[in-house]
Amino acid sequence: MADFDTIYEENDEESNNSAEYVLPVPDPIIIRGAGNITLFGLSNRFNAEFPTHLNGKVAPEEFRETVLRINSTLKKALPVNVKWLLCGCICCCCTLGCSLWPVVCLNKRTRHSMEKVLDWENSHLYHKVLVVEFIPKVSILRPD
Repeated sequence: MADFDTIYEENDEESNNSAEYVLPVPDPIIIRGAGNITLFGLSNRFNAEFPTHLNGKVAPEEFRETVLRINSTLKKALPVNVKWLLCGCICCCCTLGCSLWPVVCLNKRTRHSMEKVLDWENSHLYHKVLVVEFIPKVSILRPD
């Protein structure tokens, strides 16, 4: 019972041994949106230009197919999101903002489907190297 509050120092030899087995993880390659429409931080398309960091790791055709797969996911989802956004904005005064919730949910579903596509591509092709950049949300509750 006396050892309950005792603080023990970590042995330096144990921490040195664990540091030897850590493999360096390459920095991810970030793909930025190239579209002219951004809806809740999600761009409407991504550029299929091959990044130079992937030379020797992935063929340019494979990268282009990945970006086309992501763009097709966005092409299916974003028109529906825009329609719901317009309907939500029209009805916003009557519903006290609750009419915008479907747009938020659809946007989360679109992001989730894009992340699923990228997870599959990373596990089968890129080995955790490819990341899509979303524009971060701005906190409107925090003062400037």
